[in-house]
Amino acid sequence: MSSLIRAATLKNYFEVAQELGLNPQPLLHAAGLSRTMLADPDRRIPAAAAVRLLEDSARLGGCDTFGLRMAESRQLSDFGVVSLLLIHQPTLRDALLATMQYRHLLNELLAIHVEESGRTVVIREEFVPDAGTSSRQAIELALGALYRLCGALLGPHWKPHSVNFTHGAPENLLVHRRVFRCALEFDREFNGIVCDAADLNFPNPSADPAMAVYVKRLVESLPAPDRNSIATDVRKDLYILMPMGQATIEQVARGRGMNVRTLQRRLEEANETFSNTLNSVRTELALRYMENRRYSLQVVGRLLGFSAPSSFTRWFSAEFGTAPREWRKAFRQRG
Repeated sequence: MSSLIRAATLKNYFEVAQELGLNPQPLLHAAGLSRTMLADPDRRIPAAAAVRLLEDSARLGGCDTFGLRMAESRQLSDFGVVSLLLIHQPTLRDALLATMQYRHLLNELLAIHVEESGRTVVIREEFVPDAGTSSRQAIELALGALYRLCGALLGPHWKPHSVNFTHGAPENLLVHRRVFRCALEFDREFNGIVCDAADLNFPNPSADPAMAVYVKRLVESLPAPDRNSIATDVRKDLYILMPMGQATIEQVARGRGMNVRTLQRRLEEANETFSNTLNSVRTELALRYMENRRYSLQVVGRLLGFSAPSSFTRWFSAEFGTAPREWRKAFRQRG
């Protein structure tokens, strides 16, 4: 079954399409969507269809910042009822934790991880659609929305060091500089935002603890949509953990509050195994990294969790039928 996301994810689509002179109707039809489906922000739509709509629109509109343009006018209220909970969290850290806890009411395909190192924090974010698909537009939309969420809570105190992307820079950085008022880093090893650890603990001036308790009860009383399978949840974890060198079953189980045996059993019940899921994610990320010419083969192997280049070469050759150096040479010739 295809993964689903809220129609609110595509808010502002028509405005951006109109600005670029696009006719949305054939694009919607090709993606299997309609205006009616997008009219209700809480309606669930296929994630693959949303990804195709964004990528097709960006390509036909000649606009590699289509997703980011959609994020530019996002407001806290666009998070729906969960926004009432977020605005009353005492700190940005609490708001991020709430976003992760209730992501099934927002976008189940978003993976967020807060990594702290001394005085610096990396807020990693990935949009993890169905296997075999990827989207520059979706990740820029997600990062834009996250950046604006942090800004809405901290106001002028939100001054991150940088916003990072695994893909390359666009020809024109005007939109990126307008949305992200900080350093921009492309061709990096992760998608996410780097900020001071103090930012996560800065008091939210809008927070009302009593209201937060009330809204939490309200949010928890809402009927949850059909949840993703455990295999999908593990895929999201691995998208974050693999480039960090922590893509182990022990790490995933710990992050999900269960022991290894319980995780294995739940995967077995879903007719899946951890090794199969790990290899599937590794294959998807391998294509992402290999297509980026700025990543050396040594870096690609490290990001995929291989300690030795020879191990990476053996695995890649078995999966793709050719050595990584030859694959990249053929890819460059096609491009």
